[in-house]
Amino acid sequence: MYAIVEINGQQFKAEQGKKIFVNHIKDAEEGQTIEFDKVLLVDNEGAVTVGTPSVEGAKVVCEVVNPLVKGDKVIVFKMKRRKDSRKRNGFRAQYTQVEIKSVIA
Repeated sequence: MYAIVEINGQQFKAEQGKKIFVNHIKDAEEGQTIEFDKVLLVDNEGAVTVGTPSVEGAKVVCEVVNPLVKGDKVIVFKMKRRKDSRKRNGFRAQYTQVEIKSVIA
């Protein structure tokens, strides 16, 4: 059984026992239980239920494993040729690692 759930504007495939990295959730603490009720699709042993826009009564229960994980650094380099113009910036995305405890449909 799995579900497609929307968390902080992104869609994730949630299966029981799976650990995923989601966009940083503010006020999340390690060991805290979080419920997401915006479930878009549920597949229960081949019986697919598609929500309009979300499935009624379905939710995903997660536990926060690590509240703040920094992603790899992405270098943004801009350059205009023959103009002696160069700009270099770096960016590190912040994530929260959660473990899916159960999918309730």
